[in-house]
Amino acid sequence: MSSTTDQTILSQDIEEIVELFAVTPTDTPTSDAERATKLESPKFGTVFTDHMARISWRRDEGWVHRRVEKYGPLQLDPATAVLHYGQEIFEGMKAYRHADGSVWTFRPEENAARMARSAHRLALPALPVDDFIAACAALVRTDLAWVPKAPDSSLYLRPFTFASEPFLGVRPSDQVEFLVIASPAGAYFSGGVKPVSIWVDAEFHRAGPGGTGAAKCGGNYAASLLPQEEAAAKGFDQVCFLDGGSNTYIDELGGMNVFFVMDDGSVHTPELTGSILEGVTRSSILRLAADRGREVVERRIPLAEVVEGLRTGRIVEMFACGTAAVVTPVGRLAGETFDSQIGGGAPGELTMAIREELTDIQYGRLPDRHGWLRRLA
Repeated sequence: MSSTTDQTILSQDIEEIVELFAVTPTDTPTSDAERATKLESPKFGTVFTDHMARISWRRDEGWVHRRVEKYGPLQLDPATAVLHYGQEIFEGMKAYRHADGSVWTFRPEENAARMARSAHRLALPALPVDDFIAACAALVRTDLAWVPKAPDSSLYLRPFTFASEPFLGVRPSDQVEFLVIASPAGAYFSGGVKPVSIWVDAEFHRAGPGGTGAAKCGGNYAASLLPQEEAAAKGFDQVCFLDGGSNTYIDELGGMNVFFVMDDGSVHTPELTGSILEGVTRSSILRLAADRGREVVERRIPLAEVVEGLRTGRIVEMFACGTAAVVTPVGRLAGETFDSQIGGGAPGELTMAIREELTDIQYGRLPDRHGWLRRLA
């Protein structure tokens, strides 16, 4: 049921930019048989397509040299700025093959806009939205055979930007590279959707007031790794962070936003405070929940209120969301002073309904009434 309205295809301006990408085919293409084997059960982020898209930036030239080239190692000087000062940002999105063979992506303008905001916070040049989408389209069209056909599979796209100037000194880089690489991904929950367990960390923080929490940059994820390891050692799947200012309010997981469904049917999520990543999936869920007539509330949510709400039954469902898993039900939330089961450990009704609706839109099984899809190939 792929939509073909004008608003769901790439604009003529973007198509013209796609044509500017010089394509240099790899000299070591993956054979059809080898690619078929890799696509049988792809493990997220470990297998990559034959090519990558790339655009360079120079302070005195702007964005130049659009190309699609062989996927392979990057040659970096040991003094390359990103290795020493962490000036880099990235995005995550997917390309979905629909039943008619066409390939689409989901709200790429939002990813491009978020990357521009991240660039501003990290003192990097902002890539224009049209260039961002064109780079993704150019890569997907070059590596079209890599887009999986299996149910609930996709081609994960990873656009990223980093400071590439070789120098030691604390200042913004005069040279920057933007790339897009792609990795086929199977269904996130291969054996069916299962609730996850979450440990609330009261010691470490993912980000703080005035920091880089709203930017999608590697430093935020690096800061989450030690708490994630400690949560795993306690037997939990994920870690939830509190705000860095008062250590009182729910922020987000290491890489996912979080939602609570109340006994009156309302849907609550932490408001964007500058330390929480503005997820594309998050904003989509807010719209779909409102479409169902649910009251949608964005506010600061104290951990104490959550603990009490789980004890009394005021909170009936909890779920997390992000590009990779889309919607993940939470079956257990625990911390140093509490340990609560949610919904008897089974996925919540609204959680699963929202997940099904969102994925059905992405894969073209439901009409795209909000105009969120963009055809890439």
